[in-house]
Amino acid sequence: MNIVVEKQPKCTATLRVEIPSEKVSGKREQIVRGYASQARLPGFRPGKAPRAVVEKRFAREITEELNGALVNEAYDEALKQEQLKVLDFGIPENLTTNADGSVSFESKLTLAPDVTLPEYKGIKVTVPPTAVPDEEVDTQLQALRERFADFKDIEGRATQEGDFAVIDYTSTVDGQPTDEFIGKQAGYLSGREGFWVKVDEKAFLPGFPLQLVGLNVGDSKEIKVTLPEDFPVAAVQNKELVFQVTVKELKEAVLPELDDELAAKLAPGKTMEDIKGIIRENMEGERARKISDLKVNQIVAYFNEQVNFELPDELIAQETQSQANAMVSQGIQSGMTQEEIQSQQEEIFASAGNQAVSNLRTNFILQEIARAEGIQVNDQELVNHLVVIANQRKVAPKKFIKDLQRSGRIPNVRSSMVIGKAIDFLVEHATVEESTEAKLDA
Repeated sequence: MNIVVEKQPKCTATLRVEIPSEKVSGKREQIVRGYASQARLPGFRPGKAPRAVVEKRFAREITEELNGALVNEAYDEALKQEQLKVLDFGIPENLTTNADGSVSFESKLTLAPDVTLPEYKGIKVTVPPTAVPDEEVDTQLQALRERFADFKDIEGRATQEGDFAVIDYTSTVDGQPTDEFIGKQAGYLSGREGFWVKVDEKAFLPGFPLQLVGLNVGDSKEIKVTLPEDFPVAAVQNKELVFQVTVKELKEAVLPELDDELAAKLAPGKTMEDIKGIIRENMEGERARKISDLKVNQIVAYFNEQVNFELPDELIAQETQSQANAMVSQGIQSGMTQEEIQSQQEEIFASAGNQAVSNLRTNFILQEIARAEGIQVNDQELVNHLVVIANQRKVAPKKFIKDLQRSGRIPNVRSSMVIGKAIDFLVEHATVEESTEAKLDA
């Protein structure tokens, strides 16, 4: 078998194959014998039909099976001879039976990139201390108090920071009612009656609440707010909204004590010390998860800085589309309209493209590390993993696994598990430093 591989940029190659006539005829003879031994044709006992009749009756099927077998054997031979890492063999082109009985064809291959690994053991990562700071627990306890607060009217003074103002308001943009400017209902941006807002810089729209300070019940004021460039409603990004505001009521929050009475409202039979313990335990679990994510993110960033290699254009296109779809789905869930998504299409695809390259490069690096370290997923681990997923989805495990087998998705699941093991390996062998300056959201 004559095999020639011409490698090209972007992880592609052209495979040219010529299969000698004796190999072709031998494989054809084997296939024809198989058909002849099993053929059921009218007028003949099973397996007793003349060869010529069988070849004529099943000519198309024999040719298709022959070509498929020859192509697959050629692919296997190319893998061994050229030591290729092929992601996709493509579709055979120019498949020709030559005058001498030999068969030739060519195919466009997509190759896995050549990855030269940097030092990957002992990668330095910096994380915050694992202990939950007392002030964060106190913040959660304060939030509990606020959830169960009572409110009393404020009389005889103007609005102060920390109060709750009950307001009526309308808004305009460039002199037009906000609904008209946007071209549709703007919801809370256009106006509300009896709207509660805490007079705190972190509440409602940036810069709005603190402009209420000094107002008395019955006072009206024009409040101007310029919305940021990343505001979810694209039509008013970087736009100044002018609000006509009237204060209808002022309220003061009366917070309950952190005592067993409050604990009983939260969880009957629990004391406040029990509640504090539960809060701290939950926060410790969440903090551990975030620290783990932070380690992984820093390891991925390390590889993106240290390693650069070409990726197949087709894979980049597929992953970019997948990332863009995910971003659009998240945007819709957060309230973005189709018009807003359409207006940000270029930015979405640019961001998706960058994420796609990072994801693909990271996956190939992790796969290479798994090969170097002999990291594998055995059949029992795979089955156990699939059973867990099936149970989570409330599907019969046997049916779930068979469906995956039929759709050819089992290798992808195994590959994902191997990548997960490789990440665990890197985290386990990382050099971890704790620093109070490290942020969980970094």
